[in-house]
Amino acid sequence: MQEDDPNHAVMPDFALVEHEEARLHLIDLGLTHEQVVLSLQSMWAITNDSAKRCWVDRLEQEAANCRRAEEEEELHLHLLKDEQDAAHSEERKKNKSKYAPVCDANVPSDPVILPVQYTTCKLKVGEFCKLFYFTNKSLDDAFKSPASTDSEALIMLPAADGLHSWIPAAALKDPKTIVMKDENLSWEDFNQAVPHMVATMKLQDWPEDRVDMHIHFWSVLQSHCWCHSQDPLKQHVLLLYQAQQHCRWHLSVGTSNSWSLKNVNDYLLLEARKDLFNEQHAQESMVVLQVSPPHLFCSYKLLTDSCSPPLK
Repeated sequence: MQEDDPNHAVMPDFALVEHEEARLHLIDLGLTHEQVVLSLQSMWAITNDSAKRCWVDRLEQEAANCRRAEEEEELHLHLLKDEQDAAHSEERKKNKSKYAPVCDANVPSDPVILPVQYTTCKLKVGEFCKLFYFTNKSLDDAFKSPASTDSEALIMLPAADGLHSWIPAAALKDPKTIVMKDENLSWEDFNQAVPHMVATMKLQDWPEDRVDMHIHFWSVLQSHCWCHSQDPLKQHVLLLYQAQQHCRWHLSVGTSNSWSLKNVNDYLLLEARKDLFNEQHAQESMVVLQVSPPHLFCSYKLLTDSCSPPLK
């Protein structure tokens, strides 16, 4: 390529024999030998200058083409990298467990709390969740039957307005699971579930003040004098109060009527005791009604009404 560079061209000697034919054409026009040589030199110089300009234009065009090719290649590589990054990101999103970072920690001696996905979804958004799911038995069942549902899977369900909406499958509880109400838990199950739920709240990044409130709420009930009573009704009252106020508090969050669970409302606690006593009394009356003659039932009713305990 450099051989074609007109900048390296050397002007020929037009006085030599090999240029005699060119000189004769100009001599025939009436020019002298010296004028002919000068004319040929001038024409060569003009032609060479034009070739130099064309050479520069050619080099600039080739350089521009090269830059354009490099830019297109760079753009292609950039787009390819973006596609690869997007595919990798989608892969990481779909298979979170596969790409979860490995914690540099020793094997824990305590059991890992792994409730069903339904409860995790509930607590992740701060919604109410029953303590039943955090009892030892429920956690053991969840461990033995891990959810195989894809966390990204959606299920279409009818809404209240008659339309249908897509809901994450993990956010729905298993219809085969029989969920026990909090007030029907045993006192042992209640004491098992509380620390498990607190640990899951912290894991789901609940605000510290909210976690502390729940810890205080449950600790007060766990240390209440009624929990050591030989009367099982009193423990049941504490569980009923817990179930009622825990659910009501979640319903009030974000409204102007919200409150704190820290302090026990003695009036509501006694109301819960009254409700349970009346329920127990009604059940016993029903049993007597079914198995006793009418005149004996009337006597029993008068006796039990007169023995209704004061609300202490």
